[in-house]
Amino acid sequence: MNVERRTVLKGLALSSLAGIAMGSSGLSMANSVLGARPQPALPTLALVSHEVAESVFLQGVNASPAGQQVKVQRTDLSLGFILGFEQRLRSGQPQRIIGLVDDASAALIVDLARSAGARVQWLGQHRATPLASQHRLLSAEAASGCAPQLGLSLNACGSGFSLTEQRMHGLQAPLQVSAAARNSVGSDQWAATLGYTLAALGTTSDGRAPLIAHRPSPLTGNFVSFSIEA
Repeated sequence: MNVERRTVLKGLALSSLAGIAMGSSGLSMANSVLGARPQPALPTLALVSHEVAESVFLQGVNASPAGQQVKVQRTDLSLGFILGFEQRLRSGQPQRIIGLVDDASAALIVDLARSAGARVQWLGQHRATPLASQHRLLSAEAASGCAPQLGLSLNACGSGFSLTEQRMHGLQAPLQVSAAARNSVGSDQWAATLGYTLAALGTTSDGRAPLIAHRPSPLTGNFVSFSIEA
């Protein structure tokens, strides 16, 4: 395991909890926390790594109520990107930064954000295969609706998944839900739902992410998602 991956895993601070079956208790808990309080809309930047830029994650972002105002930037580990991102963080402009990137980029982005005093609202570690996905999530109160929305969407489309969420600075028990795959049609739905819900944070929308048609080459591999408020 490389240094970058260990840094992200340490930052997520999630225990290795096995998901329980997606049943009525899990769904009830998910529905009960979907109504997050709306916040003033902020300019939003979506950061994506190379693989994600070609995926349905951005389709979900664009379908959100704030989608047309979200700027998209590809990440890399170059000095130019690092200096530009740090300058943006320290500009004093209120903003949100969301994204889905590779492990190394996530470690860099989160470290720069914390050094600049930005608030990390959400961190997620995702592992996706053509048949299922696994999600380990850490969220603040402002992002409390994202994990339940992701679980409900994946359960509805029939995709196999397991999901655990732990709250930052909260006393709530971790949300733990999972379901066996009923089909392979929704194998890419997790990325679309994640893009939609992260982009919709702070809006009054109660809509759902668009259902994504089956793709011959779904997004697979290991990724980290985040929502940062500066």
